[in-house]
Amino acid sequence: MKAIPKIFALLALIAVSSAHAAGEVARPVAPSVAPSAGGAPKAAVGSTPRSSLERQEIRAQLLPRRFTTIAAEIGAKVSRLPVAEGGSFRAGQPLVTFDCTIQQAQMAKAKAELDAAQTTYKANVRLAELNSVGLMDLDLSKAAADRALAEVAANQAVLSKCVIPAPYAGRIAEQKVREQQYAQAGQPLLEILDDSVLELEFLIPSRWLNTVRAGGLFKVDIDETRKSYPARFIRIGARVDAVSQSVKVAAAIDGRFPELISGMSGRVRITGMDGQ
Repeated sequence: MKAIPKIFALLALIAVSSAHAAGEVARPVAPSVAPSAGGAPKAAVGSTPRSSLERQEIRAQLLPRRFTTIAAEIGAKVSRLPVAEGGSFRAGQPLVTFDCTIQQAQMAKAKAELDAAQTTYKANVRLAELNSVGLMDLDLSKAAADRALAEVAANQAVLSKCVIPAPYAGRIAEQKVREQQYAQAGQPLLEILDDSVLELEFLIPSRWLNTVRAGGLFKVDIDETRKSYPARFIRIGARVDAVSQSVKVAAAIDGRFPELISGMSGRVRITGMDGQ
């Protein structure tokens, strides 16, 4: 019977030891920090935090310097499209020619009416010198001559729209109409672009503004050609986006490379920027 109390004591000692060990395991370990010069805790030394833009590739797409949609200004049948899709053209070269037979007939009619009105007016002027016609008849004949002249000018303006010249040198990006097709006024006919200089638009971290300047050089790796090309900054954005801490910049390929066309894209490499 004396052994029973010893057994209870031994069990109690084991329980206390187990609880103490469990408390030691659950105890949280405080992170180690290095004291600063003033005695306050200081975070571990590391690199300066980088924006999300700096942690990923800076991508850019080649864009034409100028591009526009050529639209019909009159309703007429398309007679000729001298430049095929993808073809090059010079400034002032005809891009679209309309069949303006009706407009030419209206012009001939307007000119005939002008000749008649001017003849009447000249005759009334002569009669007025002889006091053989009233001032009212003279004024009415002059108004008729002016109206006929305005009609000729209006028809001349319409006829000038029968041929659409190229506003600048470039290439046909897309044809939206075919020959012998009737086009309504305002209908898109061609997409054209000026590829004499290919530009790039992309975002850079705003903290790079101290280094990036208009005229500065960098490289761009084009995916489609798998080659690297020189480029030059031409414009720096006027506003920084406060959320992304970025600013838009525009650049241009520095030189003429026939294999490059609008729409190609690649990776921008600006050396000396945070390890790039």
